[in-house]
Parts: sequence; structure tokens; C-alpha cells
Amino acid sequence: MTTSIIASGQNKVENPFGLVYRDAITENVNGEVNIHPVHYKLNDIEIAANVYTPANYDPSKGYPAIVVAHPNGGVKEQVAGLYAQRLAESGYITIAADASYQGASGGEPRNVDKPANRINDIQGMADFITQYAGVNAEQLGVLGVCGGGGYTLAAVQTDKRFKAVATLSMFNSGIVRKNGFRDSQLETIQERLEQASEARAQESAGGKILYAADTKITDEMADKMPFDLYREGHYYYDVTHAHPNSTFRYTMSSLIDLMAFDASTNMALINKPLLMMAGSKADTYYMTEDAFKKAIGTTEKELFLIPDATHIQTYYVPEYVEQAMTKLNSFFGKYL
Repeated sequence: MTTSIIASGQNKVENPFGLVYRDAITENVNGEVNIHPVHYKLNDIEIAANVYTPANYDPSKGYPAIVVAHPNGGVKEQVAGLYAQRLAESGYITIAADASYQGASGGEPRNVDKPANRINDIQGMADFITQYAGVNAEQLGVLGVCGGGGYTLAAVQTDKRFKAVATLSMFNSGIVRKNGFRDSQLETIQERLEQASEARAQESAGGKILYAADTKITDEMADKMPFDLYREGHYYYDVTHAHPNSTFRYTMSSLIDLMAFDASTNMALINKPLLMMAGSKADTYYMTEDAFKKAIGTTEKELFLIPDATHIQTYYVPEYVEQAMTKLNSFFGKYL
């Protein structure tokens, strides 16, 4: 990845809202898009979220709303916040929340990463935003990025409040945790399940919490990685868009749940308009392609490739974000 591309993503402002993406809101100005940090309870866990309201927001009007789900290890101040802000600029009320057990949200032990929780987090954002002043609950959409995209597909298979569904650089977390990225760990599945089971036993006995993916990656280590996703992911999460609440690690015991999960299992249950976007050079594209093929329950579906973009570049490179936003605006504009 070139230095100029890395630099183009950086938001060098010390942002009062903790936002680390380019052109982020630094203050709430009357008549412009505003950000509202909120907290709410979900299964007795306090969730930290940001709500974005459009320019000249009037709580007595009825606005369409969009829920934005962040990537694995990501937080609401990164790519989810960028797209939530951009969608608010297009006239939507949007919400980006930190997942339970992650980011600024509550839940112990930290960094539990179970599919059921992440799916419930998306539904919890819907619960909250549909009650928000000025939101028309009948015009609810959702955008899931990376791992949040996989969990979004799972959420909308059964939760019919979402009238239009979009994913960006979808990542099917369970399949990757089980098989390894691009099937690189097939021979160690049982061994890793044993480790996860032992970790759960240790946790339940009050012992030390064990974590997976808990290594501090250096630039040198990243540069030797065979996959763009992980190499560029390091630079995005640890360098240009680093946030203190963002971490790759997750509890080892989470693998018991993760390895049994496949976001694409019930794709035929999705009967709402579906837009799946991915970079044409993304090494994760096979996951989007697979899930899209299985979405036989909706006639309104589109697969949109962003030319020349890798997975991580769709998070911040201005020209790729612009293309994704143009597509999202026409899609949500039509169906919400």
C-alpha cells in the first residue's frame, strides 16, 4: 500500500468526539449534520453509540434511518462513523454503536466476540433508533461493514424491520475463524476447538481469560503478511485510524460460538432489497460472492464492485468511499 494512500486516510485532528476518520465532525454547528453521543441498555449491558442527524434536523418531521454495524475489532469512531456521517449528509438519521463487550460499550470479560451478541447489537441499534425523535420506523435500513456485514446478513434474515440491506466488504467471521482466511487453517480446526473449550473451562472456573489474536503487530511483521486484508488492516487499525478502544483480540472461548457460525446459511430468508458492495481487488470478495449467490429470496438485489479497491481501502480512500456512497444513496433513496 502506498504511503500517499495511507496519508490520504488520516484525520490528524484531535477530535473532541474521538472520531478518527477524515473530515469528521469536530463540533455541532446549527443547520449542519450533528453528532449525538448516546447510551442505552441492551441485555443489561450499557451500549455506547453515536447518532448522526441531518442538516436542519427537525424532530417533528419523519426521517428514514440507517443502522451502521462496524467491522470485527473496529469501533464506531472509524469506518462505521465515516459512513454514518456521510449518510446523515444525505438526509438520514444514522446510528453507529460499539458492539457489546467491545469499544466503549459495557460487558465483561472484555472483547467477547460471539455472533449472537453481534446480531443482537444490530437489532438493539434498531430498537433505539426507531424510537428516536424524528425517525420514521417504517423507513429503516442497515449497512454492515466487514464482520458487521456478515452479522447484518444474519440479523436481517429474520428481523423484518429492516426495509433495505447493504453490506460493504462483507466478512463471514465464523467461516474464517473455523477454516482460516482463504481456507489456510483447515488442518487445525479440531485443535483450535480444543483450545477454545479449555479456555471456556478455565473462564468458568474463575481463571485467567485467554485471548486469541492478541499479538502486537509491527510494520515489519505486517509487510510480510501474504494477505492484503491483514497487511492493510494493520496500517488502518494500528497507524492511520488507530483508536484506543479498537483491538483485534477476542476471547479464545468465543471460538466455540464463532466456529459454528456461517452468515450465509439462511440467505434465502432475506426478502428485502439487498446491495452487496466489495472492492474488485479485495481478497475477501469470495465471501460476498458466495452469500450473494445464496440470496434467492429477493428479486431486488445487486452486487456492486468498486474498481481497483482492496477490502480495507473501501474504509477510507476518498474515491472508493465516494463510489460506495453514490451507490448507497441511489439504493437507500429508492427503497427507503
